[in-house]
Amino acid sequence: MKLKTILLATSFFTVAGFTGAQAQVLSGQVSSGQEAAMEGVLVGLRQEGSNITTTVVSNEKGEYSFPNGRLEPGKYNVTIRAAAYVLDGPKSVEISGSGGAKADLKLNKARNLAAQLSNGEWLASAPGSDRDKAFLTGCTSCHTLQRIFTATHDAAEWEQVFIRMGRYSPGSTPIKPQPLVTGGARSERPRVPAAQAKAAAEYLASVSLANPDGKEFDLKTLPRPKGVSTKVIYTEYDLPRKEAQPHDVIVDADGKAWYSDFGNQFVGELDTKTGKVTDYPIPVLRADQPKGALDIEFDSSGNVWLALMYQAGVAKVDRKTKQVTTYPYPTEWLNYSTQTSMVSPTFSHVDGKVWANNQETRENYRLDIATGKYENLGISKDLRGKNVSGYGMPTDNSNNVYMLEFGGNSIGKRDAKTGEITIWPTPTNGSRPRRGRFDEQNRLWFAEYGSNGIGMFDTKTDRITEWVLPTKWESPYDVVPAKNGEVWTGSMHTDQVTRLDTKTGTMTQYLMPRTTNIRRVFVEESGPRPTLWVGSNHGASIVKVEPLD
Repeated sequence: MKLKTILLATSFFTVAGFTGAQAQVLSGQVSSGQEAAMEGVLVGLRQEGSNITTTVVSNEKGEYSFPNGRLEPGKYNVTIRAAAYVLDGPKSVEISGSGGAKADLKLNKARNLAAQLSNGEWLASAPGSDRDKAFLTGCTSCHTLQRIFTATHDAAEWEQVFIRMGRYSPGSTPIKPQPLVTGGARSERPRVPAAQAKAAAEYLASVSLANPDGKEFDLKTLPRPKGVSTKVIYTEYDLPRKEAQPHDVIVDADGKAWYSDFGNQFVGELDTKTGKVTDYPIPVLRADQPKGALDIEFDSSGNVWLALMYQAGVAKVDRKTKQVTTYPYPTEWLNYSTQTSMVSPTFSHVDGKVWANNQETRENYRLDIATGKYENLGISKDLRGKNVSGYGMPTDNSNNVYMLEFGGNSIGKRDAKTGEITIWPTPTNGSRPRRGRFDEQNRLWFAEYGSNGIGMFDTKTDRITEWVLPTKWESPYDVVPAKNGEVWTGSMHTDQVTRLDTKTGTMTQYLMPRTTNIRRVFVEESGPRPTLWVGSNHGASIVKVEPLD
Protein backbone atom coordinates (compact mmCIF):
# COMPACT_ATOMS: atom_id res chain seq x y z
CA MET A 1 0.00 0.00 0.00
CA LYS A 2 1.40 3.38 -1.03
CA LEU A 3 1.51 5.80 1.91
CA LYS A 4 2.37 9.28 0.69
CA THR A 5 1.59 12.58 2.40
CA ILE A 6 -0.42 15.12 0.40
CA LEU A 7 -1.68 18.47 1.66
CA LEU A 8 -5.36 19.07 1.06
CA ALA A 9 -6.38 22.40 -0.37
CA THR A 10 -8.24 24.47 2.22
CA SER A 11 -8.58 28.04 3.38
CA PHE A 12 -6.99 29.55 6.48
CA PHE A 13 -7.72 33.27 6.36
CA THR A 14 -4.95 35.56 7.58
CA VAL A 15 -4.89 39.02 9.08
CA ALA A 16 -2.29 41.18 10.75
CA GLY A 17 -0.57 39.37 13.61
CA PHE A 18 -1.56 39.72 17.25
CA THR A 19 0.18 42.71 18.79
CA GLY A 20 0.76 43.94 22.30
CA ALA A 21 3.89 42.94 24.19
CA GLN A 22 3.35 40.38 26.92
CA ALA A 23 5.90 38.84 29.25
CA GLN A 24 6.43 35.21 28.31
CA VAL A 25 6.74 32.44 30.86
CA LEU A 26 8.04 30.06 28.17
CA SER A 27 8.98 30.55 24.52
CA GLY A 28 10.99 28.86 21.81
CA GLN A 29 11.45 27.91 18.17
CA VAL A 30 9.91 24.93 16.35
CA SER A 31 11.93 23.35 13.53
CA SER A 32 12.61 20.06 11.77
CA GLY A 33 15.06 18.64 9.26
CA GLN A 34 12.66 19.70 6.52
CA GLU A 35 11.74 23.18 7.83
CA ALA A 36 13.93 25.62 9.75
CA ALA A 37 10.88 27.53 10.97
CA MET A 38 7.58 25.65 11.30
CA GLU A 39 4.40 27.70 11.42
CA GLY A 40 1.16 26.20 12.70
CA VAL A 41 2.56 23.63 15.13
CA LEU A 42 0.39 23.20 18.22
CA VAL A 43 2.55 23.07 21.36
CA GLY A 44 0.93 21.77 24.55
CA LEU A 45 2.15 21.83 28.15
CA ARG A 46 0.72 19.78 30.98
CA GLN A 47 2.10 19.97 34.49
CA GLU A 48 2.86 16.63 36.07
CA GLY A 49 -0.09 15.53 38.20
CA SER A 50 -2.49 17.99 36.57
CA ASN A 51 -5.53 17.36 34.35
CA ILE A 52 -5.12 20.68 32.48
CA THR A 53 -3.21 21.10 29.21
CA THR A 54 -2.49 24.57 27.82
CA THR A 55 -1.70 24.81 24.10
CA VAL A 56 -0.43 27.58 21.83
CA VAL A 57 0.47 27.64 18.12
CA SER A 58 3.76 28.63 16.46
CA ASN A 59 3.74 31.73 14.25
CA GLU A 60 5.11 32.39 10.76
CA LYS A 61 8.67 32.54 12.19
CA GLY A 62 8.25 29.19 13.89
CA GLU A 63 8.09 30.87 17.30
CA TYR A 64 5.74 29.85 20.08
CA SER A 65 5.18 31.46 23.46
CA PHE A 66 3.10 31.04 26.61
CA PRO A 67 2.18 34.38 28.22
CA ASN A 68 2.60 35.05 31.92
CA GLY A 69 -0.23 33.98 34.15
CA ARG A 70 -0.97 30.83 32.15
CA LEU A 71 1.49 28.41 33.76
CA GLU A 72 2.58 27.87 37.35
CA PRO A 73 6.18 26.94 38.23
CA GLY A 74 6.91 23.24 37.86
CA LYS A 75 7.79 20.43 35.48
CA TYR A 76 5.65 20.11 32.35
CA ASN A 77 5.27 17.41 29.72
CA VAL A 78 5.42 18.71 26.14
CA THR A 79 3.17 17.53 23.30
CA ILE A 80 2.77 18.74 19.72
CA ARG A 81 0.30 18.42 16.88
CA ALA A 82 1.60 18.83 13.33
CA ALA A 83 0.48 16.66 10.44
CA ALA A 84 3.14 14.10 9.46
CA TYR A 85 5.48 15.06 12.34
CA VAL A 86 6.31 13.82 15.82
CA LEU A 87 8.21 15.49 18.66
CA ASP A 88 11.90 14.55 18.93
CA GLY A 89 12.52 16.71 21.97
CA PRO A 90 12.62 18.08 24.52
CA LYS A 91 9.62 16.20 25.87
CA SER A 92 9.55 17.97 29.21
CA VAL A 93 10.47 21.45 30.47
CA GLU A 94 11.00 23.14 33.83
CA ILE A 95 9.34 26.50 34.45
CA SER A 96 10.66 28.60 37.31
CA GLY A 97 8.91 31.30 39.25
CA SER A 98 10.88 34.01 37.47
CA GLY A 99 9.57 32.98 34.01
CA GLY A 100 11.39 33.64 30.77
CA ALA A 101 12.22 29.96 30.15
CA LYS A 102 13.36 28.88 26.67
CA ALA A 103 12.83 25.55 24.93
CA ASP A 104 13.46 25.05 21.22
CA LEU A 105 11.52 22.07 19.86
CA LYS A 106 12.83 19.67 17.22
CA LEU A 107 10.36 17.60 15.15
CA ASN A 108 10.92 14.50 13.03
CA LYS A 109 8.86 13.02 10.22
CA ALA A 110 6.25 10.56 11.49
CA ARG A 111 6.70 6.91 10.58
CA ASN A 112 2.98 6.11 11.01
CA LEU A 113 0.95 8.84 9.34
CA ALA A 114 -2.24 6.74 9.45
CA ALA A 115 -2.33 7.12 13.24
CA GLN A 116 -2.49 10.93 12.90
CA LEU A 117 -5.28 11.40 10.36
CA SER A 118 -8.54 13.03 11.36
CA ASN A 119 -11.79 11.49 10.16
CA GLY A 120 -12.05 14.23 7.55
CA GLU A 121 -8.58 13.43 6.25
CA TRP A 122 -9.50 9.74 5.95
CA LEU A 123 -12.60 10.70 3.98
CA ALA A 124 -10.56 12.93 1.68
CA SER A 125 -7.85 10.29 1.25
CA ALA A 126 -10.02 7.26 0.48
CA PRO A 127 -10.70 6.53 -3.19
CA GLY A 128 -14.14 6.92 -4.70
CA SER A 129 -16.67 9.70 -5.02
CA ASP A 130 -18.12 11.65 -2.10
CA ARG A 131 -21.31 9.69 -2.62
CA ASP A 132 -19.40 6.39 -2.32
CA LYS A 133 -17.94 7.47 1.03
CA ALA A 134 -20.91 9.36 2.52
CA PHE A 135 -22.13 6.34 4.51
CA LEU A 136 -18.95 6.50 6.60
CA THR A 137 -20.09 9.70 8.33
CA GLY A 138 -22.61 7.55 10.22
CA CYS A 139 -19.76 5.57 11.78
CA THR A 140 -17.98 8.47 13.44
CA SER A 141 -20.66 8.95 16.09
CA CYS A 142 -19.13 6.03 17.97
CA HIS A 143 -15.49 5.74 16.85
CA THR A 144 -12.82 7.01 14.46
CA LEU A 145 -12.45 6.04 10.81
CA GLN A 146 -8.91 4.86 11.51
CA ARG A 147 -10.57 1.89 13.20
CA ILE A 148 -12.33 1.09 9.91
CA PHE A 149 -9.50 1.71 7.44
CA THR A 150 -7.09 -0.48 9.41
CA ALA A 151 -9.54 -3.34 10.07
CA THR A 152 -8.88 -6.87 8.78
CA HIS A 153 -12.48 -7.78 7.88
CA ASP A 154 -13.38 -9.19 4.49
CA ALA A 155 -16.58 -8.15 2.71
CA ALA A 156 -18.73 -10.87 4.27
CA GLU A 157 -17.54 -9.98 7.74
CA TRP A 158 -18.25 -6.29 7.11
CA GLU A 159 -21.88 -7.11 6.36
CA GLN A 160 -22.11 -8.81 9.75
CA VAL A 161 -20.44 -5.81 11.39
CA PHE A 162 -23.08 -3.50 9.86
CA ILE A 163 -25.84 -5.58 11.45
CA ARG A 164 -24.12 -5.61 14.84
CA MET A 165 -23.43 -1.85 14.80
CA GLY A 166 -27.08 -1.18 14.02
CA ARG A 167 -28.04 -2.80 17.31
CA TYR A 168 -26.06 -0.36 19.47
CA SER A 169 -27.43 2.90 20.85
CA PRO A 170 -25.90 6.19 19.68
CA GLY A 171 -24.25 6.65 23.09
CA SER A 172 -22.03 3.61 22.51
CA THR A 173 -18.26 3.56 22.17
CA PRO A 174 -15.82 0.67 21.57
CA ILE A 175 -14.99 0.55 25.28
CA LYS A 176 -18.63 0.73 26.33
CA PRO A 177 -21.20 -0.51 23.80
CA GLN A 178 -24.82 -0.15 24.88
CA PRO A 179 -27.17 -2.50 23.02
CA LEU A 180 -30.65 -1.32 22.14
CA VAL A 181 -33.61 -3.13 23.69
CA THR A 182 -35.00 -5.52 21.10
CA GLY A 183 -38.61 -5.62 20.00
CA GLY A 184 -39.33 -2.05 18.96
CA ALA A 185 -39.68 -0.43 15.57
CA ARG A 186 -36.20 1.07 15.96
CA SER A 187 -34.48 -1.73 17.84
CA GLU A 188 -31.98 -1.52 15.03
CA ARG A 189 -30.42 1.69 13.73
CA PRO A 190 -28.73 0.59 10.48
CA ARG A 191 -25.50 2.49 9.88
CA VAL A 192 -25.62 1.34 6.26
CA PRO A 193 -28.95 0.94 4.40
CA ALA A 194 -29.65 -2.70 3.52
CA ALA A 195 -29.69 -1.92 -0.21
CA GLN A 196 -26.15 -0.49 0.03
CA ALA A 197 -24.67 -3.01 2.48
CA LYS A 198 -23.07 -5.35 -0.03
CA ALA A 199 -21.42 -2.58 -2.04
CA ALA A 200 -20.30 -0.78 1.12
CA ALA A 201 -18.79 -3.98 2.54
CA GLU A 202 -16.87 -4.66 -0.65
CA TYR A 203 -15.64 -1.08 -0.69
CA LEU A 204 -14.32 -1.21 2.89
CA ALA A 205 -12.56 -4.52 2.32
CA SER A 206 -10.91 -3.10 -0.80
CA VAL A 207 -9.51 0.04 0.86
CA SER A 208 -8.29 -1.42 4.16
CA LEU A 209 -4.60 -0.79 4.86
CA ALA A 210 -4.54 -4.33 6.28
CA ASN A 211 -5.49 -5.83 2.90
CA PRO A 212 -2.31 -6.64 0.93
CA ASP A 213 -4.36 -6.74 -2.28
CA GLY A 214 -6.24 -3.54 -1.53
CA LYS A 215 -6.36 -0.38 -3.59
CA GLU A 216 -3.41 1.95 -3.30
CA PHE A 217 -4.19 5.50 -2.29
CA ASP A 218 -2.32 8.47 -0.92
CA LEU A 219 -2.86 9.64 2.63
CA LYS A 220 -3.81 13.32 2.51
CA THR A 221 -3.51 15.84 5.33
CA LEU A 222 -4.87 19.30 5.85
CA PRO A 223 -2.28 22.10 5.82
CA ARG A 224 -1.10 23.42 9.17
CA PRO A 225 -2.75 26.59 10.50
CA LYS A 226 -1.46 29.94 9.24
CA GLY A 227 -1.84 33.60 10.10
CA VAL A 228 -4.78 34.41 12.33
CA SER A 229 -5.46 30.68 12.82
CA THR A 230 -2.29 30.57 14.95
CA LYS A 231 -3.41 33.42 17.23
CA VAL A 232 -5.18 31.30 19.82
CA ILE A 233 -4.77 29.63 23.21
CA TYR A 234 -6.46 26.33 24.10
CA THR A 235 -7.14 25.03 27.59
CA GLU A 236 -8.13 21.37 27.79
CA TYR A 237 -9.48 19.73 30.94
CA ASP A 238 -9.31 15.94 31.12
CA LEU A 239 -12.24 14.40 32.98
CA PRO A 240 -11.55 11.88 35.78
CA ARG A 241 -13.83 9.20 34.31
CA LYS A 242 -12.18 8.01 31.10
CA GLU A 243 -15.48 6.56 29.86
CA ALA A 244 -17.17 9.97 30.16
CA GLN A 245 -18.67 11.35 26.95
CA PRO A 246 -19.08 15.14 27.25
CA HIS A 247 -21.56 15.52 24.40
CA ASP A 248 -22.76 19.04 25.28
CA VAL A 249 -20.89 21.65 27.33
CA ILE A 250 -22.31 24.93 28.68
CA VAL A 251 -20.79 27.54 31.03
CA ASP A 252 -22.77 29.21 33.82
CA ALA A 253 -22.67 32.75 35.20
CA ASP A 254 -20.05 31.71 37.79
CA GLY A 255 -17.68 30.38 35.15
CA LYS A 256 -18.39 26.71 35.88
CA ALA A 257 -18.68 24.39 32.88
CA TRP A 258 -21.48 21.79 32.88
CA TYR A 259 -21.57 18.78 30.59
CA SER A 260 -24.02 16.06 29.63
CA ASP A 261 -22.59 12.54 29.54
CA PHE A 262 -23.82 10.79 26.41
CA GLY A 263 -23.22 7.29 27.72
CA ASN A 264 -23.55 7.48 31.51
CA GLN A 265 -26.07 8.64 34.14
CA PHE A 266 -24.18 11.71 35.30
CA VAL A 267 -24.17 15.44 34.80
CA GLY A 268 -20.77 16.99 35.39
CA GLU A 269 -19.61 20.33 36.78
CA LEU A 270 -16.08 21.59 36.03
CA ASP A 271 -14.36 24.27 38.08
CA THR A 272 -12.43 25.96 35.29
CA LYS A 273 -9.98 27.60 37.73
CA THR A 274 -8.84 24.45 39.49
CA GLY A 275 -9.78 21.73 37.02
CA LYS A 276 -11.82 19.93 39.68
CA VAL A 277 -14.77 17.92 38.27
CA THR A 278 -17.83 16.96 40.27
CA ASP A 279 -20.25 14.40 38.84
CA TYR A 280 -23.86 14.35 40.04
CA PRO A 281 -25.78 11.10 39.52
CA ILE A 282 -28.97 11.26 37.46
CA PRO A 283 -31.65 8.81 38.67
CA VAL A 284 -32.24 5.87 36.34
CA LEU A 285 -35.79 5.98 34.94
CA ARG A 286 -35.64 2.82 32.77
CA ALA A 287 -33.14 0.27 34.05
CA ASP A 288 -33.21 -1.88 30.91
CA GLN A 289 -32.53 1.01 28.53
CA PRO A 290 -29.22 2.62 27.45
CA LYS A 291 -27.93 5.28 29.81
CA GLY A 292 -26.83 8.84 29.12
CA ALA A 293 -28.07 12.33 28.22
CA LEU A 294 -27.78 14.54 25.15
CA ASP A 295 -29.01 18.15 25.17
CA ILE A 296 -28.09 20.32 28.18
CA GLU A 297 -29.49 23.85 28.59
CA PHE A 298 -29.93 26.66 31.12
CA ASP A 299 -33.27 28.19 32.01
CA SER A 300 -33.57 31.91 32.76
CA SER A 301 -32.78 31.29 36.45
CA GLY A 302 -29.53 29.51 35.58
CA ASN A 303 -30.77 26.02 36.42
CA VAL A 304 -29.51 23.13 34.31
CA TRP A 305 -31.83 20.93 32.23
CA LEU A 306 -30.97 17.67 30.46
CA ALA A 307 -32.64 15.50 27.83
CA LEU A 308 -32.27 11.91 29.04
CA MET A 309 -32.34 10.05 25.71
CA TYR A 310 -33.50 6.42 26.13
CA GLN A 311 -34.35 7.05 29.78
CA ALA A 312 -37.37 8.92 28.30
CA GLY A 313 -37.69 12.13 30.25
CA VAL A 314 -35.94 15.32 31.27
CA ALA A 315 -34.06 16.33 34.40
CA LYS A 316 -33.55 19.65 36.15
CA VAL A 317 -30.52 20.41 38.33
CA ASP A 318 -30.83 23.28 40.79
CA ARG A 319 -27.49 25.01 40.28
CA LYS A 320 -27.35 26.28 43.86
CA THR A 321 -28.44 23.20 45.82
CA LYS A 322 -27.40 20.59 43.19
CA GLN A 323 -30.75 18.86 43.73
CA VAL A 324 -31.78 16.76 40.73
CA THR A 325 -35.47 16.54 39.78
CA THR A 326 -36.58 14.18 37.01
CA TYR A 327 -39.69 14.41 34.86
CA PRO A 328 -40.27 10.98 33.26
CA TYR A 329 -42.62 10.65 30.33
CA PRO A 330 -46.01 9.06 31.08
CA THR A 331 -45.80 5.27 30.98
CA GLU A 332 -48.50 5.01 28.33
CA TRP A 333 -46.35 7.06 25.92
CA LEU A 334 -43.36 4.74 26.16
CA ASN A 335 -42.20 2.09 23.73
CA TYR A 336 -38.98 0.14 23.28
CA SER A 337 -37.08 3.03 21.68
CA THR A 338 -38.54 6.25 23.06
CA GLN A 339 -35.84 8.91 23.05
CA THR A 340 -35.68 12.39 24.56
CA SER A 341 -32.89 14.01 22.57
CA MET A 342 -33.84 17.66 23.10
CA VAL A 343 -35.03 19.90 25.94
CA SER A 344 -35.74 23.63 25.54
CA PRO A 345 -36.15 25.57 28.83
CA THR A 346 -34.42 28.78 27.68
CA PHE A 347 -37.59 30.89 27.52
CA SER A 348 -39.77 28.81 29.83
CA HIS A 349 -40.23 31.88 32.04
CA VAL A 350 -42.50 33.31 29.31
CA ASP A 351 -45.29 30.76 29.81
CA GLY A 352 -44.02 28.21 32.34
CA LYS A 353 -43.53 25.52 29.68
CA VAL A 354 -40.45 23.47 28.72
CA TRP A 355 -40.32 21.88 25.29
CA ALA A 356 -39.07 18.33 24.73
CA ASN A 357 -39.45 15.64 22.08
CA ASN A 358 -39.74 11.97 21.29
CA GLN A 359 -37.10 11.32 18.66
CA GLU A 360 -38.66 7.94 17.95
CA THR A 361 -42.17 9.13 17.06
CA ARG A 362 -41.21 12.73 16.02
CA GLU A 363 -43.79 14.13 18.46
CA ASN A 364 -43.47 17.43 20.35
CA TYR A 365 -43.99 17.32 24.10
CA ARG A 366 -44.41 20.24 26.48
CA LEU A 367 -43.87 20.14 30.24
CA ASP A 368 -45.82 22.41 32.58
CA ILE A 369 -43.23 23.17 35.26
CA ALA A 370 -45.80 24.10 37.91
CA THR A 371 -47.72 20.82 37.68
CA GLY A 372 -44.99 18.51 36.39
CA LYS A 373 -47.38 17.24 33.72
CA TYR A 374 -46.74 16.83 30.00
CA GLU A 375 -48.95 17.47 27.01
CA ASN A 376 -48.40 15.65 23.74
CA LEU A 377 -48.80 18.07 20.83
CA GLY A 378 -48.19 15.36 18.28
CA ILE A 379 -46.32 15.43 15.01
CA SER A 380 -45.73 18.85 13.46
CA LYS A 381 -47.79 19.03 10.27
CA ASP A 382 -48.63 22.21 8.35
CA LEU A 383 -51.86 23.01 6.48
CA ARG A 384 -50.52 21.30 3.34
CA GLY A 385 -50.06 18.07 5.26
CA LYS A 386 -46.24 18.29 5.21
CA ASN A 387 -44.46 17.01 8.30
CA VAL A 388 -41.34 18.42 9.94
CA SER A 389 -39.47 16.93 12.87
CA GLY A 390 -36.72 18.50 14.89
CA TYR A 391 -33.43 17.05 16.01
CA GLY A 392 -32.46 20.54 17.12
CA MET A 393 -35.31 22.34 18.93
CA PRO A 394 -34.28 25.95 19.73
CA THR A 395 -36.88 28.39 21.04
CA ASP A 396 -37.29 32.09 20.28
CA ASN A 397 -37.97 34.86 22.79
CA SER A 398 -41.71 34.10 22.75
CA ASN A 399 -41.03 30.43 23.56
CA ASN A 400 -42.14 29.29 20.12
CA VAL A 401 -40.26 26.11 19.25
CA TYR A 402 -38.35 25.66 15.99
CA MET A 403 -37.50 22.29 14.50
CA LEU A 404 -34.29 21.66 12.58
CA GLU A 405 -34.94 18.74 10.24
CA PHE A 406 -31.78 16.64 10.37
CA GLY A 407 -33.44 14.03 8.18
CA GLY A 408 -34.41 16.55 5.48
CA ASN A 409 -33.98 20.08 4.18
CA SER A 410 -36.40 22.19 6.20
CA ILE A 411 -36.84 24.18 9.37
CA GLY A 412 -40.22 24.44 11.04
CA LYS A 413 -41.94 26.48 13.72
CA ARG A 414 -44.69 25.54 16.15
CA ASP A 415 -46.44 28.60 17.55
CA ALA A 416 -46.61 28.25 21.34
CA LYS A 417 -50.03 29.90 21.58
CA THR A 418 -51.89 28.75 18.46
CA GLY A 419 -50.10 25.51 17.69
CA GLU A 420 -49.83 26.59 14.04
CA ILE A 421 -47.03 24.89 12.07
CA THR A 422 -45.00 26.77 9.46
CA ILE A 423 -42.26 25.12 7.38
CA TRP A 424 -39.50 26.73 5.32
CA PRO A 425 -37.18 24.79 2.96
CA THR A 426 -33.48 25.64 2.96
CA PRO A 427 -32.04 26.99 -0.31
CA THR A 428 -29.65 24.04 -0.62
CA ASN A 429 -31.02 20.55 -1.14
CA GLY A 430 -29.52 17.93 1.16
CA SER A 431 -28.67 20.56 3.82
CA ARG A 432 -29.79 18.42 6.80
CA PRO A 433 -30.20 21.18 9.44
CA ARG A 434 -29.00 19.82 12.78
CA ARG A 435 -28.75 22.16 15.80
CA GLY A 436 -28.54 25.90 16.42
CA ARG A 437 -29.40 28.96 18.53
CA PHE A 438 -31.18 32.32 18.32
CA ASP A 439 -29.25 35.59 18.50
CA GLU A 440 -30.37 38.81 20.19
CA GLN A 441 -32.11 39.89 16.97
CA ASN A 442 -34.28 36.75 17.14
CA ARG A 443 -32.53 35.25 14.13
CA LEU A 444 -31.98 31.50 14.11
CA TRP A 445 -28.45 30.28 13.31
CA PHE A 446 -28.09 26.58 12.56
CA ALA A 447 -25.70 23.94 11.25
CA GLU A 448 -26.24 22.46 7.79
CA TYR A 449 -24.63 19.08 8.39
CA GLY A 450 -25.33 17.67 4.93
CA SER A 451 -24.24 20.67 2.85
CA ASN A 452 -21.20 21.57 4.97
CA GLY A 453 -22.46 25.00 5.92
CA ILE A 454 -23.95 27.51 8.32
CA GLY A 455 -27.53 28.72 7.89
CA MET A 456 -29.34 31.77 9.27
CA PHE A 457 -33.13 32.19 9.28
CA ASP A 458 -34.38 35.76 9.64
CA THR A 459 -37.73 35.52 11.40
CA LYS A 460 -38.70 39.03 10.21
CA THR A 461 -38.24 38.36 6.49
CA ASP A 462 -38.59 34.54 6.41
CA ARG A 463 -35.31 34.50 4.48
CA ILE A 464 -32.58 31.87 4.90
CA THR A 465 -28.94 32.80 4.19
CA GLU A 466 -26.19 30.17 3.89
CA TRP A 467 -22.39 30.16 4.21
CA VAL A 468 -20.32 27.20 2.97
CA LEU A 469 -17.40 26.14 5.17
CA PRO A 470 -13.95 26.29 3.52
CA THR A 471 -12.92 22.68 4.26
CA LYS A 472 -14.64 19.57 2.94
CA TRP A 473 -16.10 16.99 5.31
CA GLU A 474 -16.58 19.42 8.19
CA SER A 475 -20.10 18.06 8.85
CA PRO A 476 -20.98 20.82 11.35
CA TYR A 477 -23.21 19.66 14.19
CA ASP A 478 -24.17 22.90 15.92
CA VAL A 479 -23.92 26.68 15.47
CA VAL A 480 -23.86 29.43 18.11
CA PRO A 481 -23.92 33.23 17.62
CA ALA A 482 -22.02 35.72 19.80
CA LYS A 483 -23.10 39.25 20.67
CA ASN A 484 -20.22 40.81 18.71
CA GLY A 485 -21.50 39.39 15.42
CA GLU A 486 -19.29 36.30 15.32
CA VAL A 487 -20.82 32.90 14.70
CA TRP A 488 -19.08 29.64 15.68
CA THR A 489 -19.40 26.03 14.62
CA GLY A 490 -17.41 22.82 15.09
CA SER A 491 -16.62 19.84 12.89
CA MET A 492 -17.40 16.23 13.72
CA HIS A 493 -14.68 15.11 11.30
CA THR A 494 -11.77 17.52 10.76
CA ASP A 495 -10.93 18.42 14.40
CA GLN A 496 -11.51 22.09 13.53
CA VAL A 497 -13.73 24.86 14.87
CA THR A 498 -14.75 27.73 12.62
CA ARG A 499 -15.43 31.39 13.39
CA LEU A 500 -17.57 33.32 10.91
CA ASP A 501 -17.38 37.12 10.74
CA THR A 502 -20.93 37.87 9.63
CA LYS A 503 -20.01 41.40 8.53
CA THR A 504 -17.38 40.31 6.01
CA GLY A 505 -18.17 36.63 5.48
CA THR A 506 -14.58 35.78 6.47
CA MET A 507 -14.07 32.44 8.19
CA THR A 508 -11.19 31.56 10.49
CA GLN A 509 -10.52 27.93 11.34
CA TYR A 510 -8.71 26.65 14.43
CA LEU A 511 -7.25 23.13 14.66
CA MET A 512 -7.92 21.40 17.98
CA PRO A 513 -4.92 20.09 19.99
CA ARG A 514 -6.15 16.49 19.84
CA THR A 515 -8.63 14.40 17.90
CA THR A 516 -11.97 15.87 18.98
CA ASN A 517 -15.41 14.56 18.08
CA ILE A 518 -17.22 17.88 18.44
CA ARG A 519 -20.98 18.08 18.97
CA ARG A 520 -22.42 21.08 20.85
CA VAL A 521 -20.60 24.45 20.66
CA PHE A 522 -21.03 27.12 23.35
CA VAL A 523 -19.84 30.73 23.48
CA GLU A 524 -18.97 32.31 26.83
CA GLU A 525 -19.08 36.12 26.83
CA SER A 526 -17.99 37.14 30.33
CA GLY A 527 -14.52 38.33 29.23
CA PRO A 528 -13.20 40.99 26.84
CA ARG A 529 -14.05 38.84 23.82
CA PRO A 530 -16.12 35.68 23.22
CA THR A 531 -14.48 32.32 23.90
CA LEU A 532 -15.64 28.95 22.64
CA TRP A 533 -16.23 25.78 24.67
CA VAL A 534 -16.66 22.27 23.28
CA GLY A 535 -16.66 18.74 24.62
CA SER A 536 -14.46 16.02 23.22
CA ASN A 537 -17.20 13.44 23.05
CA HIS A 538 -14.78 10.54 22.50
CA GLY A 539 -11.82 12.06 24.35
CA ALA A 540 -13.27 12.55 27.86
CA SER A 541 -12.22 16.20 27.97
CA ILE A 542 -13.57 19.75 27.78
CA VAL A 543 -11.80 22.35 25.65
CA LYS A 544 -11.76 26.16 25.82
CA VAL A 545 -10.72 28.04 22.66
CA GLU A 546 -9.56 31.65 23.15
CA PRO A 547 -8.83 33.70 20.00
CA LEU A 548 -6.14 36.34 20.50
CA ASP A 549 -6.84 38.63 17.53
